[in-house]
Amino acid sequence: MPVDRLTQVLEDHVAGLEDAGTAKGAESVVVGVKRAEGDRGPRFLLDGEGHKEFLRMNSNSYLGMGLRPEVMEAEEKATAEFGAGPGAVRFISGSYEAHVALEAELAAFHRREAGMIFSSAYAAIVSTLTPLVTKDTVLISDELNHNCIINAMRLARPAGKAIYAHNDMAALDKALEEWKGKAKRALVVTDGIFSMRGDHAPLDEVMKLCTRHDSGYEENAVCLVDDSHGVGAFGLTGRGVEEYTNAPPVDILVGTLGKAFGVNGGYVVANAATIRFLRESSPMYIYSNPITVGEAAAALASLRIVASAEGEQLLARLRSLTKRFEDGLERIGIETIPGEHPVVPLMIRDTARTRDMVRHLYDHGVLVTGLAYPVVPQGDEEIRAQVNADHTEADIDYVLGVLEAYDG
Repeated sequence: MPVDRLTQVLEDHVAGLEDAGTAKGAESVVVGVKRAEGDRGPRFLLDGEGHKEFLRMNSNSYLGMGLRPEVMEAEEKATAEFGAGPGAVRFISGSYEAHVALEAELAAFHRREAGMIFSSAYAAIVSTLTPLVTKDTVLISDELNHNCIINAMRLARPAGKAIYAHNDMAALDKALEEWKGKAKRALVVTDGIFSMRGDHAPLDEVMKLCTRHDSGYEENAVCLVDDSHGVGAFGLTGRGVEEYTNAPPVDILVGTLGKAFGVNGGYVVANAATIRFLRESSPMYIYSNPITVGEAAAALASLRIVASAEGEQLLARLRSLTKRFEDGLERIGIETIPGEHPVVPLMIRDTARTRDMVRHLYDHGVLVTGLAYPVVPQGDEEIRAQVNADHTEADIDYVLGVLEAYDG
């Protein structure tokens, strides 16, 4: 059956996105990777660009774990022994020793009673938040939370929702006060690191407010944090925003294996009762295959490195490179939002200039992410750069030189 009328509607929709400047456009396709050598970190070859090499400053692989030989070897060994795929969802036949071991070590890393893994961090947050929401729950969320949290809230059916201004603790305090007596359960949800800006939630203050208002809710004021960009990349030992802010353990912590740990998948850690509940109620856990056994083994290898003295050295290097980049931006007069997290936003504050600078960097072999109006409000246009531990000082200096040479 022809779908000509539907096809036209879909084409018109994409054309509208392109006209508005919000279409994602064609994706760059990596066709080769050159390992780090000398004073140069890894370089990437892209489809259609011949032998031109690119320095990747748009990667979430903050510690460079995805290219570590021991991580790749762990994946290859497990795949050779157990096969390429898990075969089914976990409660049927898809749970393997590596999955169980990974969950136990993630829980131990975060000093929690239990943990469970998902196919992705997006699946983890959606499939953790929605089962925890009842008709007697109020959802209280930071206005800059990630799309996964926003969509999870859309799927949920709470008694109500309150969105507070970004990191505004007075607004959070007010929302918790206003919903007392109207909801049995308050679920405060925030990102740990806000991925577009690289700033962090004040989790110490968030937890103080949840504790202060807890007695006003029959089923507690619960704090759920998605620290996917923080875990493994932030804090002295990589335990994320909790560690950095010296906050008490949040009630439910969601993380990812696909950023600092360099592999794939998502996870949640909490007390044992919460994890037992989620295993029985999380749709994307129950009805989706887990990550492969090879991925679980690779993630275990990566986690063990992060949890070691070598991991602390990698994190110290990451902080040093991030500071080198931020100091260089200040020297050449480019505004940023300073902080220790390796997401470094270059606040260009002009759409045309942002796009032109992204093209300039690309032409000189540097990959970054441009965020321009109408994706962000006018005046907030930025280039998001991400520092990785497998960059070198020479790499950072090269990018700064390219930026300094821009004359647009």
